[in-house]
Amino acid sequence: MVLNRLQIVSILFGIPFVWIGILHFQDPAWFEPIVPELLGYPRFWVYASGLFEVGLGLGLMFARTRQISSYGIALMLVVLYTANFNMWINDIAIGGSKFDSSWHIFRAIIQILLIVVSLWIGNTSSKQSKSS
Repeated sequence: MVLNRLQIVSILFGIPFVWIGILHFQDPAWFEPIVPELLGYPRFWVYASGLFEVGLGLGLMFARTRQISSYGIALMLVVLYTANFNMWINDIAIGGSKFDSSWHIFRAIIQILLIVVSLWIGNTSSKQSKSS
């Protein structure tokens, strides 16, 4: 079996989501400080987001679930940015470190690029499934 470019990109894009999702279960306390207080129950939200990251990251790796998973990741990245924004505006430390605005701006740019790649995967998957 020869993998095409979309399959390779999807697998390489999915692996970090799976890995980071697993980290949510291995060390939830590390992620808890950035959960917005308004939500309450930070451990629940850390586990929930970890579950979504693992599931959607794995979903990218298979043609049958790639399109829905890529759109799910784009939506998840928008929702999860609230934690990153919370960390920025409330100057919250994560892993014992606080970051200046330039880091947070860089992080927002990365988040946007991840959303663009995720949407590209979804759109490309849609076109490939229609041509099959």
